[in-house]
Amino acid sequence: MSKRRSATLTEAQCVSLAQKLLRERLCHQKLPDQPAGLDSQHKHLLELLRRTAVHGESNSVLIVGPRGSGKTMLLGCVLRELMSLKEVQKNVLLVELNGLLQTDDKIALKEITRQLHLENVVGDKVFGSFAENLAFLLEALKRGDKSSSRPVLLVLDEFDLFAHHKNQTLLYNLLDVSQSAQTPVAVVGLTCRLDVLELLEKRVKSRFSHRQIHLFSSLTFSQYVDVVRAQLRLPQDFPDLKFSNEWNHSVTKLCEDKSVEEVLKRNFNSSKDFRSLHSLLFLAVSRVSVSHSTLREADLLEASRLISADSKANVLHGLSILELCLIIAMKHLNDTYDGEPFNFQMVHNEFKKFIQRKSHSIHKFEKPVLMKAFEHLLQLELVRPVDAGVCKVQREYQLMRLMLEHGQVMEALQRYPQCPTDVKQWALSAFG
Repeated sequence: MSKRRSATLTEAQCVSLAQKLLRERLCHQKLPDQPAGLDSQHKHLLELLRRTAVHGESNSVLIVGPRGSGKTMLLGCVLRELMSLKEVQKNVLLVELNGLLQTDDKIALKEITRQLHLENVVGDKVFGSFAENLAFLLEALKRGDKSSSRPVLLVLDEFDLFAHHKNQTLLYNLLDVSQSAQTPVAVVGLTCRLDVLELLEKRVKSRFSHRQIHLFSSLTFSQYVDVVRAQLRLPQDFPDLKFSNEWNHSVTKLCEDKSVEEVLKRNFNSSKDFRSLHSLLFLAVSRVSVSHSTLREADLLEASRLISADSKANVLHGLSILELCLIIAMKHLNDTYDGEPFNFQMVHNEFKKFIQRKSHSIHKFEKPVLMKAFEHLLQLELVRPVDAGVCKVQREYQLMRLMLEHGQVMEALQRYPQCPTDVKQWALSAFG
């Protein structure tokens, strides 16, 4: 069967199918059944949540670790195992909040109401405070007699962002409920910040159980490369055996290439998060075409360049020569005055010196034109005022800082189309 199908597949179809399979794999990565190397943390968290779900004991816990260390994976595995228990399945309610989405307490409360399916119960009722509203929601979950209430598991992803809400009302009330015996509630926070407890107010901190589960990535670079290899290999049941063999052979060779190893090492050192790795590989796979039907070193290098592209350096490529000259003048002032703030008048004087001494290709612009160019740089946020408040100083004398680094400016000059030679030389002398 596979041979017959193989004969009917063209190279274009093989490439298209391979891309589709790998993209789906990279976009919808399944969580493992059991997190490797996290047995003690898994056992600890499972026991905590089981006590809430089965015995009605309220708890609060923080899962702390850098991005990519497996916080979400650990919680996902524990919840899956917990929900497989018969006494838990139809009893426990799960509410998931994210600090990036629920940016204030009002939005968070609406989301809690939605996930608990209590919109009809709340209706048009008006509550005096957040605490009253939350108490009403939890009261509505009680079944018949007041002694029994459905346990609620509250997951707060990006926990540290909830600490920035006004008066930390949400955290205070959730942790307060988790301390009372009325409603079984487990509050699970996930955060990258080791100092997260320092962000909490005293009244919030006093209601937290101070249980913390710390995760640290133990992944080695060789294991990371093995993951890359596994992610990019085509499965054995791929319709065209010849194409899949060639593809898998190219993946093996690719992972042994020195320049590819450098790209992967850079990615590994900056973030061991598999999501960033999947983004890199997704871009590389997307570059495969009929003209080159297997993954090449150039595909991964270009994907790395795109994913690590500097947004500010890209903005520089769209500036006029005059604006670029003002940037060079500012950088020259930074070098001369050791990073001290400057004002427009100082930039104007520096530019005038360049025009008089070194430039033969740049037109002598009037001061209002230079001011307009300077204001455009301010709008692009390449320059920032030192005092962001109301300033009574004239515009020409308002102190500014350049929001660019040496490398970003030099890279923009190298890639700038038809950049005058004297401007490049001025930049080199300013930095040299």
